[in-house]
Amino acid sequence: MAAAAAETGSRPGTATGSQKEASASQRDVARSEGGSSSSSDEPEATLHAKTYLAVLAVCMIYFVQIYNVVGAGALANTIALTLGDSQYSVWIASSIAIGTAVLSPIFSQAADYWGRRWFLVISTLLGAVGSIVVARATSMPMAVAGFTVTALSYGAQPLLHAVSSEVLPRKYRSYGQAADCVSNALGGIVGMLVGGAFVRTSNVPSQGFRNFWYVATGLYVFAAALCFALYNPPATERETSFSFGEKLKKLDWVGYFLLTAGIVLFCIGLSWSENPFPWSDPHTSATFAVGTFLILALIAYETFAKKDGMFHHGLFQNRNFPIALACLFCEGLAFFGANSYFAFQAGVLYESDSVLVGARYSIAPIVSIPASLLGGLYLALTKQVRWLAVSSFLSFVIFFALMANTDPSTNTATWGYPVFLGAGLGMSLVSLITLAQLSTPPELIAIASGLVIGVRSLGGSVGLAIYNALFNSAMAKLGDNIAGAVIPMGLPPNMTGPFIGLLMKHDDAALAQLPGVTDRIIGAGVGAMLGTFSKAFNHVWIAAACFVALAALIAVMIKDVSKEFNNHIDNPVEKAEELYQVKGAESKA
Repeated sequence: MAAAAAETGSRPGTATGSQKEASASQRDVARSEGGSSSSSDEPEATLHAKTYLAVLAVCMIYFVQIYNVVGAGALANTIALTLGDSQYSVWIASSIAIGTAVLSPIFSQAADYWGRRWFLVISTLLGAVGSIVVARATSMPMAVAGFTVTALSYGAQPLLHAVSSEVLPRKYRSYGQAADCVSNALGGIVGMLVGGAFVRTSNVPSQGFRNFWYVATGLYVFAAALCFALYNPPATERETSFSFGEKLKKLDWVGYFLLTAGIVLFCIGLSWSENPFPWSDPHTSATFAVGTFLILALIAYETFAKKDGMFHHGLFQNRNFPIALACLFCEGLAFFGANSYFAFQAGVLYESDSVLVGARYSIAPIVSIPASLLGGLYLALTKQVRWLAVSSFLSFVIFFALMANTDPSTNTATWGYPVFLGAGLGMSLVSLITLAQLSTPPELIAIASGLVIGVRSLGGSVGLAIYNALFNSAMAKLGDNIAGAVIPMGLPPNMTGPFIGLLMKHDDAALAQLPGVTDRIIGAGVGAMLGTFSKAFNHVWIAAACFVALAALIAVMIKDVSKEFNNHIDNPVEKAEELYQVKGAESKA
């Protein structure tokens, strides 16, 4: 026995870290099964208000997170025009996307050892802190810093999906994801309409954005308090089986560093492309190259050196999980692209009133509510995921293809296009997150959810950087296009600089005072400006259409997992004797 103990590096009768991990996982599964021998023959649990209130609490957190991210996308132009330094505007939404991508796997892995509750509560309170900073910002760097702090709250986003699934029977898991999607949609609707009401226009400076984030502060505090009061699950064996030091050693520190540094540098390099540096400049090329190298190093490290890290190899035993990751990467590209550029385009090309801009975009989350509810019902009844996922991406393809053909004359048509976006959003998240969670071992649901949301946000951050590069490349021709339109009409060449500057600021009174400027020249300048913006937006939509078309093809390879839609509850918020009262009484008899 002593020799055996020496070989394993432990004292006789003392469990090693790996043995304790396996034992804790087995006890967690046994606890969540309520003593049943297998998940397939479990009795149906009797859920009480405690379970539904826990789902309500995490849905409220999701609501305020989407309220914040939609405001970040829709009001970025207003914030930039109000505070100056518009070159920083891309980092308003990108900071949130990067924060979610980087922190999601970290929070998810750590929450397995310290519990979900405090990660949810504390991170949500940090969202309130960041919102105050944004509301009080006096410069764009300060505003970006505020959004970076709010991004800390998004590290807990995968835990929202994990909690709403793991407290319910697996056969009802799609209902939990549908609830998340409904709260997601409601946050988007309220965010767009409240933001529009406070700002009232997206094209001129407005201090109204400050009120939007004062409201966000209150919502974050309320959501944190609600979660603290309503979500208090029993401690799992994994939380109690390890010391603090052992828990720290379990975390994937090398992977966290490579992920954080790689994503940040990769996105900075892409964002700097043509804004303000060309690809030949080391600021862009070197930063992008180093970021790419670190991401490749992360892939190699997680593949060959760290098999139980944030890319736990147990997640990839089923082909559905990597398929879900690939699809959600593209879904993130779609969501963040639409969130950042649809309202931007509507404000530039079609509307001067941001309430109407918000109303246009709100059509998407409004449609996503019935789409997610019907999607959840479809999954629960048919237990078939593949074609719902494929349909969601085909809906995305239709939306982006239609948007790729918009111009200043398609004002009325663009009111209807968000219907396809909303349908895609509602169906994709319900189907893909449900698929990913049902395709992984129960004890890895938090890590799986973290990876799913992290990859989705990684798609968003990479997508925003790509879209920004495409958009800036087209907008680099703005000055030449305007000059080419107004100089032949008689505008003195030395007046083109002031003319373009005032035109971009929408200062019609000052424009009329410039020497040689006529209404006809102003009209030509406006036409050239809007035409340039239109082409820049089209480049974004074409790129997004290509990504989601690829995802539709990948989704066809999904293997349905109907047997996983059963009575098993992975991590109930209630005690086993509360859930299985009838079974307990029978066993005593």
